[in-house]
Amino acid sequence: MKTSKCNLWIAGGIALVAIILALPGRLHGQTAASQSSGGNGTSATRWSVQVDQVDSGNLDLAYSFQIAIYENLVDELNKTKQFQQVFRDGDLKASEVPNLLLLKTTVEKYTPGSETRRAVTTVSGATKLTVRSQLLTRAGTVVFEHTVNGNVRFFGSNLRATHNLAHNIAKAIKQSSWPDSGQPTAMGTGQL
Repeated sequence: MKTSKCNLWIAGGIALVAIILALPGRLHGQTAASQSSGGNGTSATRWSVQVDQVDSGNLDLAYSFQIAIYENLVDELNKTKQFQQVFRDGDLKASEVPNLLLLKTTVEKYTPGSETRRAVTTVSGATKLTVRSQLLTRAGTVVFEHTVNGNVRFFGSNLRATHNLAHNIAKAIKQSSWPDSGQPTAMGTGQL
């Protein structure tokens, strides 16, 4: 009885592996650059981005918030799959990439919140961040500039505001009209 159950599990595992291998799809380690450009005969130039350290401006922003914004930005930009590569500040490989944009983020407003006050009441204790994000070419041409907000109003830690902020920045970049092929052109500013 035990042998037949064991054989059934082995056969099921082999069938599952065979199905996974038979399905066409993108492998986990495969980059978007290695895939075709959609079969339309044109090869679009993919841009890479280097995320610079967050500038706290003249605000007294905790270093943990600056690091949390930075790490969440790297993570959220990778999730958009809009850029060929996302580099960290100081990555030497970035200097070898021909189509590189720099993302600069400056904190303009910060309102520290209180997790305790948020837990007790929903009308106070919100943590709020407002930043100015810019995408620049190596020559210093601004191709994207937005003022973006991030906050946590109800539940969650104060650092949750940094995740929401990074998500909103990535969303604004993805929805912006700067071209992701060819030479980017300067565009106006906006707020999200």
